[in-house]
Amino acid sequence: MSEAKDEAVPAAPPKSKKKLIIVVGALLVVLAGGGAGAWFFMGRGGEGTEQAKEEPPKPPVYLPLETFTVNLRDSEQFLQLDLTLQVADQAQIDAIKLHMPRVRSRMLALLSSQDAEALLAPEGKQTLARDIMEALNQPFEPKGKPQQVVDVLFTSFVIQ
Repeated sequence: MSEAKDEAVPAAPPKSKKKLIIVVGALLVVLAGGGAGAWFFMGRGGEGTEQAKEEPPKPPVYLPLETFTVNLRDSEQFLQLDLTLQVADQAQIDAIKLHMPRVRSRMLALLSSQDAEALLAPEGKQTLARDIMEALNQPFEPKGKPQQVVDVLFTSFVIQ
């Protein structure tokens, strides 16, 4: 009987490791190709959506102010100044125009406190522009929102 059992059960064919390696390798190539394709297209799609979300740069908004003429501190010299403010948007122009008496008052106080010798140097003009920007960015009303003056541009600058 033992011989019959041995004959009834056929011997299993030896498994080929080559075939398994080829199947796994092919599977890895397909998965890598699919991942690379997804990365490529998602990357392209992601860049496109980011660019679509970015708004085009807004054109600058300028507000020219009337001429200021002041006596300079501790001298018989005077300053005649024309300047233009660059602001964030039209709402800033409206707020500044609404409070123009305060703007002119701040400007006159600041300008009349300047020294002629300091203003003749380029650094003096840059410092004055920063001081003007700081003065005009202060809120006009207590607990009010500050203005958004981005830059101060001198269009005329005369010391006599």
